[in-house]
Amino acid sequence: MAGKLVNMGSMLKCTMGMTPSTLICTTAPTVSAVAPVAATIMDFAPMENIPPFGMCRSPANPEVAAATAAALGVLTPMPCVPVTTPWAPGDPMVTLGPAGFAALDAASKCMCAWGGEITIQTTDEVVSVE
Repeated sequence: MAGKLVNMGSMLKCTMGMTPSTLICTTAPTVSAVAPVAATIMDFAPMENIPPFGMCRSPANPEVAAATAAALGVLTPMPCVPVTTPWAPGDPMVTLGPAGFAALDAASKCMCAWGGEITIQTTDEVVSVE
């Protein structure tokens, strides 16, 4: 039995972001798990697939570090600009699209270069595949 596959519109959360975001799928545009387009582990491009999470509060983010230094050490969040890596682990038993990328599983995570961990929060857009 495969895990829960993730589709376009699933809600995302970043541990360093201040608001949720919504997944946009582009790597397998003709494949759907029910009605919405199914996601793959390659749907990780900043801004294209993963929109900003409002304000970023990671001290590893150069913009946050500069604003915090200017505020004499008081953590000062700045606008989120994700810098992400592919989702992992995905579901290797289910591949999608002509490139055969692994389907994005609800347990997958995506990392941001600024130290945030991005996870899938909603299940209303998720479908079980057997």
